[in-house]
Amino acid sequence: MIEDPRTINALELIKMSLETSDNQTVTIYVNGKKHRVPNDLTIMDAMEHVGFRFIRGSGCRQGMCGACATLYRIRGDYKLRTALACQELVEDGMDLFMQQYSPAEKTIYDFRKVSASRNVMQEFYPEIARCVSCNTCTRACPQELDVMQIIQFAKRGDFVNVAELSFECIECGLCAVRCPAEIAPYYVARLARRVYGRHIAGLSEQVEKRRKEIEEGKFDEALEDVSKMDIQKIREQYSKRDFV
Repeated sequence: MIEDPRTINALELIKMSLETSDNQTVTIYVNGKKHRVPNDLTIMDAMEHVGFRFIRGSGCRQGMCGACATLYRIRGDYKLRTALACQELVEDGMDLFMQQYSPAEKTIYDFRKVSASRNVMQEFYPEIARCVSCNTCTRACPQELDVMQIIQFAKRGDFVNVAELSFECIECGLCAVRCPAEIAPYYVARLARRVYGRHIAGLSEQVEKRRKEIEEGKFDEALEDVSKMDIQKIREQYSKRDFV
């Protein structure tokens, strides 16, 4: 979600604009309004540059959360393009619109009762039978996943291949926005991964080991220490944590 650019100090915007020469800028249009921005910014950075403030849905800014799905055209070109605003660099003539949420039908089911039968995905998402293999979903995917092939495997009840091919799906919803058959591939893939994890892949040894450690109270003392820390100390500990 973004706020109107009027929330940013006008003099500050003028100063930023003057610091960038014309040969280092491009013209973009945000919701139809024209702006000049530095040519080395991502869409998200460019929107902040002209005064928009992201207050929700800005996500990870590393292309991992899918919260900044964007539709755009380059003026003079008929093609409708898709991107993540945190990854895509601005282009001259870019006419863009960000969507923080893609409305799509999500089937509600009791996962404990879902089996690994071949017809499960067809049962919960019968619209996958309408796929015409146009490959529009694949072209829209910012993760460069073979979404069309994922749906073909889903139609066959192939949980393993759907799970493996969709592993890096960030559920941005751009595939669903562009699908002429009105399929939401990311929901289909999510169901397949859940079935695969529960019935096919088996319980992870690492997860089972950590569960037992938690039940045995291995982390109780550390958790108690953290609960007594002030917020500044917690932030310091977090910034110094080990990355594995």
